[in-house]
Amino acid sequence: NIVDGGHITKEDFKMIAAMTPEEWSERVQSGFQILPFHLQGRLNGHDGTLGGVKADQGISGTAEFDLVIKPVAGWGNYPPLYSTGGAPLEQRSKGRKDYRQYSTAGWLAYFPVFEPHWQITMAHARASGFVNWNGTLYEFDDAPFYGEKNWGGAFPTKWFWTQCNSFENYPDLAFTSGGGIRELPFSFLPGKRTETLGLIGIHYNGTFYEIVPWTGEMEWKVTPWGRWELSGRCTDKNGKNQFEAEIIAVTDEPGVLLRAPTKDKGMQYACRDSGFGSVTMSLWLLEWDNELGDFVRARGQVPLVDQARSSQCTVEVGGIPWNETWNVSSKMKQPMKGMVRLPYVVRGLVEKTRRSKK
Repeated sequence: NIVDGGHITKEDFKMIAAMTPEEWSERVQSGFQILPFHLQGRLNGHDGTLGGVKADQGISGTAEFDLVIKPVAGWGNYPPLYSTGGAPLEQRSKGRKDYRQYSTAGWLAYFPVFEPHWQITMAHARASGFVNWNGTLYEFDDAPFYGEKNWGGAFPTKWFWTQCNSFENYPDLAFTSGGGIRELPFSFLPGKRTETLGLIGIHYNGTFYEIVPWTGEMEWKVTPWGRWELSGRCTDKNGKNQFEAEIIAVTDEPGVLLRAPTKDKGMQYACRDSGFGSVTMSLWLLEWDNELGDFVRARGQVPLVDQARSSQCTVEVGGIPWNETWNVSSKMKQPMKGMVRLPYVVRGLVEKTRRSKK
């Protein structure tokens, strides 16, 4: 940050944890500040299109933003938004003990075990404020907002990602799905040290529906660009519910090439994004069928979510380009699967104990 014409030193940081948004706006000439629910930035630089990140290696530009965030859902059960009149999060949280933030992709992902590290902080939120990009001002109020954090040495060698929290007729609905090839711990050892995994996380009307390969199954068919077909089931008998989801996202837009961190070559144009995907999503509860010996869609019940639609779905592919449809059935091997499942088993035992006492 450049404040009052000078750079903030390390000694200054020891004294200043954060500025108030008003003070930051008045004093900071260049830099950014990230508070839990308020994001501010004022940057002067270039786009790197002429060779890199150093001076004179790109076309000059400016960016400024100031956003106030109203969280709706993190990654887990959450206070339903509209059944409580859209009250602030702290008011909607009163009286319930099962609202909490879970680690994305299992509890082990909370620690620096896998590469890369990925945690979704806000799967569903609303933002108000402005973005000024090279002199063009964009103002918005109560716009859909999503937040996640990526860190580590590099992105997966191959991945897809898609997200939406702006559905027609389903204001309290959001989903995030991603899949890719990630490194396993001790990747320096001989043998295959990667796995191909994916997940679907759905937040709807206060409940978190998680589809992951350690409590069910998840599949995807993703073309090199333009179509994302995702499906999966949670069939874990330790959970309160079993459910199934299907998602299809498409786009005719060419998307935008973005830089992403790679293992050996640093930041490279290895990612394509678009915020103009059209998506259809359905969610069903499942029930056990003794004759089939498997879970089936609950008979006599309408879907929890019946073909929810949006034209504001974000879609992405990245890593090593592929020329044919990427078709994967996501599976997790032991002993890692058993380790990741442990909290689910414990929660299931606790829930059964509670039910038996009633």
